[in-house]
Amino acid sequence: MTLLEAKFSLLFQNLQLWLQNNYSLSIAKQSQMISEAGSNLKPLIGQTLGTVLGTLSMVVLLPIYIFLMLFYKTLILNFLYEVFAEKNSTQVSSVLEETKNAIQSYMVGLLLEAIIVAILNSAALIILGVQYAVLLGVIGALLNVLPYIGGIIAIALPVLIATVTKDGYSTQLGIIIAYAVIQFIDNNILVPRIVSSQVKINALVSLIIVLLGGAVWGVAGMFLSVPFIAVLKIIFTRVEGLKPWGKLLGSEVPVYHKGQLWRRRRSIKESLSQKIVEKGESV
Repeated sequence: MTLLEAKFSLLFQNLQLWLQNNYSLSIAKQSQMISEAGSNLKPLIGQTLGTVLGTLSMVVLLPIYIFLMLFYKTLILNFLYEVFAEKNSTQVSSVLEETKNAIQSYMVGLLLEAIIVAILNSAALIILGVQYAVLLGVIGALLNVLPYIGGIIAIALPVLIATVTKDGYSTQLGIIIAYAVIQFIDNNILVPRIVSSQVKINALVSLIIVLLGGAVWGVAGMFLSVPFIAVLKIIFTRVEGLKPWGKLLGSEVPVYHKGQLWRRRRSIKESLSQKIVEKGESV
């Protein structure tokens, strides 16, 4: 920690001297501007700390929730079977089995995503020559599970290591660019094609539901939104009146839409009727 403080102190002093020499900003003026900026950033810092604490609390409470759900599994299943009529017990059992498979597939998708992101992070850090590249890459992949905050911390860690162990700023800039590209690949390719495909939810719905989950329930909503919508899809496909909604949430894209089919059928009928009329006139 002393080495890190000394390195940042040297960088800060060099920055102050550079601003003084090139922009005629005295050290006292810079200190005043930093003090004013700090006062304005206090609300933002408080909000950020609240988000971090909320995320950490969710990480701590999530295993407790899972344990309690597993502990009361029989009670919950009996409740679901008793709520519905006995004649629907087979259908209820089928829905519960599909729900279990969907959630398991979602967890497998998250694991595959984390492995790929860890490999990409480690490769980028090795190429840039950052120490502890593999360890930082794995930590970054695990933190990537936490939306927004996790990505920021994942970038900050290798940047700090590069700042302590290397001179200049090219490595830090390379880390930021590499992680930004990896985040783009993860958000636009890996999550829709690996995580969402495991639960058979299309990419558009998965992106929308993650944003809605975050707006309604914060970080926990982002985690739970995809398996929640997967369970809804299973239920929708089993209820006759809700099957169109199940198809809308699914990943299967039809070749033709209904309007095209209706127009084709109508054109076929019109051509047949026209042939019949022409045949009658010729007779």
